[in-house]
Amino acid sequence: MNIHKGFSLIELAIVLVIVTILIGGLAVPLSAQVEARRIAETRKTMEEAREAIIGYAMSHPIVKPCTCQYQSTTPFGFINSNCPTSVSVYCPANSSTSPIALSYTGHYLPCPDLSGSDPEPAVDNDGVDGKIDINNGVEDRLATTGACATTSGNLPWVTLGTASQDAWGNRLYYAVTPGYGDPAIGFSNTSVGDKQICSTSVGGCAIGTVARDVPVVVISYGPNGWGARNVNNTTMAMPTSADELENVDLNNAFVTRSPTKPGSSTGEFDDLVVWISSPLLFSRVCAAGGCP
Repeated sequence: MNIHKGFSLIELAIVLVIVTILIGGLAVPLSAQVEARRIAETRKTMEEAREAIIGYAMSHPIVKPCTCQYQSTTPFGFINSNCPTSVSVYCPANSSTSPIALSYTGHYLPCPDLSGSDPEPAVDNDGVDGKIDINNGVEDRLATTGACATTSGNLPWVTLGTASQDAWGNRLYYAVTPGYGDPAIGFSNTSVGDKQICSTSVGGCAIGTVARDVPVVVISYGPNGWGARNVNNTTMAMPTSADELENVDLNNAFVTRSPTKPGSSTGEFDDLVVWISSPLLFSRVCAAGGCP
C-alpha cells in the first residue's frame, strides 16, 4: 500500500511567510534604487537648466550708453554718469573736463514663466490673448518695459530648450533678481544678487549661510512634491517642515541640506536646490572683457 505524503497547512503557511519576507526584503532596495535614479535624473535636468540660463545670458547682450569726464580739480578723478566704475579706464586723464560719451555691454537673464495670475499688460507669447501664457514654458515679460512680469515662477523650459519637469512630474521653480532679468538694466561685473542660500531656516537664513548675493535659484521640490506645481498647474499640498516652507514662501532666502524622512527632529526635507552665483555668472558671461 503506497502512502502519499504532502505538505501540511502549517508547513505551507511557514513557506509563504518566508517567501513574503524575502520578496519584501528585495522590494525595499528596488524602490530605493528607483528613487535614487529619479533624484539623479532631476539633478542632471537642473544642471542642464543652469547651463541653459548662462547660455541665454551670453546670447542676450545689451549696449548701455553712459558719459564720463575727468575732474581736474580736487578731488581729482572721474565723474561717471550711468557708467560702472571700471568704465573710467576709458576716460582720458587729461585737463579736459568735457563729458565723453561712452557705452558698455551688459547682459540679462531669462524671466520666469508665469505660474499664477497674469499681470497686465504682459507680452502675449503664444499668440492667444488672455491667460494662456501661464504655465506654457515661455518666459513672461511686461509689454510696456520688457521687464520680468514676475521674478519667481516656473523655469521657462521652452525658452531655454530644457526638460519641462522633474522626475516626479512637477515643474521646476525658478527665481531671478529683478535687475538681472531686465533688458533695460541687466548685470555688469559689479552687480549683486538679492538671494541667500542657507542650511537651515532658523534665524531667517542668518544661520548656516551657504551662499549670499545670489541672482538665480532653481528648485525641484523632490519626491514628496510639497509646494510644487504639477504639469497641470495645480499646486500640490504645502510642506509642514520649516526648511521646506522656506523654499515656497516667495522670499529671497532658500534652504539646501541633506534629505531627511518623516519623524526627523528637523522635519522632512527632500528639496533639490541649485543656484548660479554672481562670480560664476561673470566668469562665464563676461570672461572676454564684457560686462565692465
